Amino acid sequence: MRRVTAADNATATPEKTAEHVLDEAHKALAERSYYSRYPESPSPRVYGENAAAEGLSAYESLLGKKFEGLAGAFDGEWVGEEKSPYGPTLDVAYPHLDVKGAMDAAGAAMPSWRNAGPRRRAVVLVEALEQLNKRSFEIANAVQHTSGQPFVMAFQAGGPQAQDRGLEAVAAAYVEQARVPASVTWEKPGRGEPTRMQKDYHVVARGVGLVIGCNTFPTWNAYPGIFASLATGNPVVIKPHPSAVLPLAITVEVLQKVLRDNGFHPELVQLAPEAQGEGLAKVLAERPEVKIIDYTGGPSFGAWLEREGAARGQQVYTEKAGVNTVVVDSTDNVKAMLGNLAFSLSLYTGQMCTTPQNIYLPKAGIDTDEGHLSFEEFGTKLAGAIGGLTGDDAKAVEVLGATVNDDVRARAGSLDKIASDAGGSVVADSREVTHPKYPDAVVRTPGLIGVDVEASDAYTTEQFGPVTFLIGTDGTEQSLATFRDTVRQHGAMTAAVYSTDEGVLDQAREAAMDAGVALSENLLGQVFVNQTAAFSDYHGTGANPAANAAYADSAFVAGRFRVITTRRHV
Repeated sequence: MRRVTAADNATATPEKTAEHVLDEAHKALAERSYYSRYPESPSPRVYGENAAAEGLSAYESLLGKKFEGLAGAFDGEWVGEEKSPYGPTLDVAYPHLDVKGAMDAAGAAMPSWRNAGPRRRAVVLVEALEQLNKRSFEIANAVQHTSGQPFVMAFQAGGPQAQDRGLEAVAAAYVEQARVPASVTWEKPGRGEPTRMQKDYHVVARGVGLVIGCNTFPTWNAYPGIFASLATGNPVVIKPHPSAVLPLAITVEVLQKVLRDNGFHPELVQLAPEAQGEGLAKVLAERPEVKIIDYTGGPSFGAWLEREGAARGQQVYTEKAGVNTVVVDSTDNVKAMLGNLAFSLSLYTGQMCTTPQNIYLPKAGIDTDEGHLSFEEFGTKLAGAIGGLTGDDAKAVEVLGATVNDDVRARAGSLDKIASDAGGSVVADSREVTHPKYPDAVVRTPGLIGVDVEASDAYTTEQFGPVTFLIGTDGTEQSLATFRDTVRQHGAMTAAVYSTDEGVLDQAREAAMDAGVALSENLLGQVFVNQTAAFSDYHGTGANPAANAAYADSAFVAGRFRVITTRRHV
């Protein structure tokens, strides 16, 4: 989830105590101001002259061997089938979890961590994030070669931005726990002496937290749940996607070392890799010790977790699928608008949960600073903007990355059929790009399909990857109504609107609130609808079917602990 900041002008992260960092994060969260502890720029000026080479070397040293040294309960088997979307096979083997033993180890580790208290836990986790930041280049290479992200994006989203989101979760969890006083003397007035009681409040963990990772953003989507559960006293078992284990294996290695160095059981965090098709997530989700589940992935299994988790009394946080929307009414800078949209559609080949899929505009066209554009002219100009951004293969791959799996590749190659089935037409085909360094990578540009608003069966289903619908409506009023109703029924993580009319913008805000989705208005510069900034923007809302949680509001952390009161007469 790329976020543009002043990182290009940043210097290396200054050394600060974990206590100081926690207090800074607490303040930023309260103010929702700009704050980023971990600089996004992979520049040598920021992380050191040798950081990139050392990170690459560290990554390469892990390939072709067993990932040893993790604490946990293992059954003696080794699993691992990761292949880079760029072509090479990672050939890393990971110890396979003994599920019952892992749950026993997590339970044994929990009391001392729980009794450490919210502040101590938060400080230890900040120390872990500081150590993870030092391995950002190593993690970036692991993210690139498991997700297919281009390297700079893998560095930013897989490293500093994920770390910022983890820090945000720690701060949010600390705030919620700190609301509860440790002890009070309670007095009830009465005749004579008041009734006095001493009341102590104990924040206690729910149980084991299960984090089920995804292929495309293995750290960014996992860190909020990992750190929120740990910060609230819960041990965590991390079940990575089978194709993206290495970034989370490195994460677990760092966390376990920091926990051990601070006198806690390293088994508070355990890695649960699986073989392809094993179904370990379901096995773990059904364990009685598991009380919290964080999930990013497809809607079918996500819905099962929500339904069955509720029946088991689990707290389940999901991010599933949605149809992100842009409503175009008018603009006073058509060139900047098209450039902004082209980048949003192209970044990581549309393989982001925040990438726009549906662009609504009137069939009669829109008014711009360059005159009136018909529906067809808009499509032609947007296709041209995408072509200008991705026309040079060597430069394009640094934006597009590589397609992550066969489903995305098949979709990219099926635009004609998708358009035909919807009664529409291909406005811009998805061009195959040759990667200059990785010839086996399958790299595609975004494709555009023009359809009528009546073809809802096509565009109300998430078409993950480089597929965007240009949807002709009877006017902006219908665009906004369809946007609202589609998001209500099918979900969305993002929405945007372009209009020079304040009345239309007011209507768009109302539609977004009714639909339960965050709205970006008239983005023209170096901020894109794909982006969310930790400590300021909520990622998701929990108010529509795409996700039942938001990174990181109070609801994301408060359900991970309970308060037990003990009281006695004074």
